[in-house]
Amino acid sequence: MDFQQIIEAVGRYMDFAGVAVMVVGAVASIPLALRGYKPKRLPASSAPLSVYRSYRQLLGRSILLGLEFLVAADIIRTVAVTPTFESVGVLAVIVLIRTFLSFSIELEITGRWPWQKAPAPTPDSGAHPTSPAS
Repeated sequence: MDFQQIIEAVGRYMDFAGVAVMVVGAVASIPLALRGYKPKRLPASSAPLSVYRSYRQLLGRSILLGLEFLVAADIIRTVAVTPTFESVGVLAVIVLIRTFLSFSIELEITGRWPWQKAPAPTPDSGAHPTSPAS
């Protein structure tokens, strides 16, 4: 077995791992969402998530992790095996698309872009600034 075949095999295993993470994450998220999973970053004063929202957040995290594996597999195969301008260009397009997907999913899950800091907890955590005054 030569170097190129080993790298191709590693790339295939990474692809498999990425897909497996997404599938296992989608299946494992169902019982967690049904049991009322609450993310740690969710403010204590916020209302509990519906089963649907909870499942979407868990599924989104699984997809993000799976995408990381898939990008790593593409990079391994492209860089380790004699790169051409065409293969590097295809890799660039794939990475751009997957990065856009990752940012979109992160925005959907957390309500912030990945580079934005989490909002600081307010000292008056019992009051909701968006609720009307009585």
